[in-house]
Amino acid sequence: MKDIVENKKRAEITMSLSEFEIPPMQDALIVGKNAPIGPEAARRMVDILSPNQYNIIRVEHSTIEAIVIRKNLMNMLEKEKLIEIILDEGEKVADDSTIIKAQLNVVLHVSKSVEL
Repeated sequence: MKDIVENKKRAEITMSLSEFEIPPMQDALIVGKNAPIGPEAARRMVDILSPNQYNIIRVEHSTIEAIVIRKNLMNMLEKEKLIEIILDEGEKVADDSTIIKAQLNVVLHVSKSVEL
């Protein structure tokens, strides 16, 4: 007698839920030199949706013109180090015509000793 194999269908669903943010651009935008919108248009967009929450940082780079970045990130990290990290990773995926949104998770680890 033949073995009967029962066909089953399965679906596996993974979902991540998070709070909706305005603007929906995350923490930074990497703006290419020939992107459809330039840094000033990006600034106007974020100022309309989230006034005074972002800075535009123009950079000297072959393909990237500017980074629009959430101000509070620069309170957590040194501005130059933050820009360096974003450029190092951003240039791997961006070209001169792209606008890339980036999410940055910054976790500060602090350890202190006190004399007893």
